[in-house]
Amino acid sequence: MSVRNVERIEGKYSALAPGYTEVDEDRWVPEHGKSVYRSSFERDRARLLHSSALRRLGAKTQVVSPSSDDFSRTRLTHSLEVAQVGRELGRMLGCDPDVVDAACLSHDLGHPPFGHHGEKVLNRLAGDIGGFEGNAQTLRVLCRLETKRFHPDGRSAGLNLTRASLDAAVKYPWRAHQAPLTAEGTRSPKFGAYEDDLDVFTWMRAGVAGTRKCMEAQVMDAADDIAYSVHDVEDGIVNGRFQLKFLQDSVQRARVIQTVQEWYLADTPEDQVDAAISRLEANDHWVRESDGSRRALAALKNMTSELIGRFCHEFWSATRTAHGDKPLVRHEADLVIPDHTLEEIGVMKGIAAHYIMASREQLPVYTRQTEVLQALHGLLMETGDRFLEPPFQADFRAAADDAGRHRAIIDQIASLTDGACLEWYATLVKGQPVTNALFA
Repeated sequence: MSVRNVERIEGKYSALAPGYTEVDEDRWVPEHGKSVYRSSFERDRARLLHSSALRRLGAKTQVVSPSSDDFSRTRLTHSLEVAQVGRELGRMLGCDPDVVDAACLSHDLGHPPFGHHGEKVLNRLAGDIGGFEGNAQTLRVLCRLETKRFHPDGRSAGLNLTRASLDAAVKYPWRAHQAPLTAEGTRSPKFGAYEDDLDVFTWMRAGVAGTRKCMEAQVMDAADDIAYSVHDVEDGIVNGRFQLKFLQDSVQRARVIQTVQEWYLADTPEDQVDAAISRLEANDHWVRESDGSRRALAALKNMTSELIGRFCHEFWSATRTAHGDKPLVRHEADLVIPDHTLEEIGVMKGIAAHYIMASREQLPVYTRQTEVLQALHGLLMETGDRFLEPPFQADFRAAADDAGRHRAIIDQIASLTDGACLEWYATLVKGQPVTNALFA
């Protein structure tokens, strides 16, 4: 039997998967009439695929700059791969695949130029207005900055996605002051909504108690972890940053284990991290050394495919064992992640972090990126709306106070691709044409 229950009602197309209700189909601004050939969730996915915010991810850093080579993932290709993994995993669990797909395509829309380092810099620069958080910015993009519908009073309603798709796109469904406490007793820096976006956040979470993620958001989060843990390692090997045989050296292995613990598995003992590495190394598809040949590239691709399949199967099996065969949707169940799988994913992320993100070679790049963002921010703060693009210029002029005007400037900078950010810096701050030598 099909996953969907399909029927025609008064000439309109209704295709809600089991477990979903008409409330899940609601939009922030009601839209009269339904498509005669697409479900509401299919329309959500289409809106995202056609959005300019998604296209811009093609020129935004995933791990290394998009201009560094023509192989490494960008935020766009990463998002497409996350969507493929998430769609299939969600479908196997009974989620509507288009809801999960839409969430996966959305999940990085709020990331600024220069990846996570750019996010840290903007967070410092926006400290007096509630900070900057890529996931909260994603909600802002979906509900305000990427406009398809407007409220009757003229306010932007963004893409006006359904409640189910919007909730699925929010990885951290809480405000900054509600963030979970870390082991050190401080609040996690991750949150899902700025204070001035609470109207849509409250509407989206209507009927949901507490801060739990919906099932589709959990699947999106898992697919994100799976995809980038595997693909970042593949990119690093192809780019000559490291070889997996390095882990056989006791000194390098110890340093990687330390990075894994510092970045991802703080509460996991060293011997358990080491055991997770050994389990991965025991895989028949593990590529200890790659010479860049077509055969070697094929071996790497087989390794990534096998690992993705392995991790997805573990998630699916553990979740089905816990919940049975019923469709697992919205706020009726939780994804079950086995500890050993979480450790293996943490190891894969830690390998990439150690040899790429935490590499000393990246320090001058991070320093330069900080300089670019700080200088551009300073100039825009001094010049007001003079250089802002028309949509952000309108936001700046409509703002009720300095905080609102500052947020419009932060929104403008966050929207820029890596290349556009460099061009704005070169032309506006330095008064010269942009060159690729800027980060040389």
